[in-house]
Amino acid sequence: MEVQDGAELCFPQLLNTSCRKPTSHRFQDVLLNVVLSSISVLTIVLNLLVIISVSHFRQLHTPTNILLLSLAVSDFLVGIVLLPGEIYLQTQCWFLGDVMCSLYYCLLYIVFSTSVGNMVLISVDRYVAICHPLHYPARVTVTKSKLCVLLCWFFSICYSNIITKDLLIQPGLYNSCYGECILIVSYIAEVVDFVVNFIAPVTAIILLYMRVFVVAVSQAHAMRSHTAAVTHQQSVTQSTRKSELKAARTLGVLVLVFLICFCPFYCVTLAGISPHTANLVFLIFYLNSCLNPLIYALFYPWFRKAVKHIVTLQILQPGSCEVSML
Repeated sequence: MEVQDGAELCFPQLLNTSCRKPTSHRFQDVLLNVVLSSISVLTIVLNLLVIISVSHFRQLHTPTNILLLSLAVSDFLVGIVLLPGEIYLQTQCWFLGDVMCSLYYCLLYIVFSTSVGNMVLISVDRYVAICHPLHYPARVTVTKSKLCVLLCWFFSICYSNIITKDLLIQPGLYNSCYGECILIVSYIAEVVDFVVNFIAPVTAIILLYMRVFVVAVSQAHAMRSHTAAVTHQQSVTQSTRKSELKAARTLGVLVLVFLICFCPFYCVTLAGISPHTANLVFLIFYLNSCLNPLIYALFYPWFRKAVKHIVTLQILQPGSCEVSML
């Protein structure tokens, strides 16, 4: 009997303090892990393509694409670290040590806070482009976009360190036995996180895009009623507006999908239910990181063209970074 009990422990040599191995082998759990594994692989590959595309081709170094690059990096981290970590936590004992457990939860908060921040920055970018088109080139530059991205990551790191401070100072603080990796967040911290990572950014995103939608509709009507007798300069301006409106529509889809995937997770959490027990909500939450590159592929010709160059290894040719993508 002792041998059998020892075989079920994460650390058989620690009979009194070891956790028991996860024993759930229900079909739905196995299916969920298979789906999450597939999403993880797709998320890694697709976001890596976005990162290479925007980083390599010089013509794609625009303010908006810098924000998309930052979002792709956070989504890539979801696929290569967070998703495998979630699968590992559900199916295996934690053998990586308390320090790695602390770093995992710290990275989790960093990545999701950065993703939310990137969505707010994308909404601000579209708001300025559509509502203040004449000031956009001066107000939104590549340098300023890079600075905003750096600040977004910096504040996310600071925020994550505050939330997980106790666990970082004392790794394994909340573990009840060896082989466990958990983080217990206080009620005050949960309320703060709910406001900072959900209420405030979602409100800002919705308000900004409501304004963008109103202005975009009025601009579209104005362009339809525009007379055929226009000067060349007016034609160029009109073409630019069409391009900005198309970008606003694409990024609007991106933001909408983000809200659809993001809101159920926090609603379930607010209701006092663990997202891990609500499999569909848990799945949708992580699916967002895989969907973003697919949205680029559907709406951005430059992304499809860049992927073609990457897959066919044309980016290895001299001067490939100067190839026209737009």
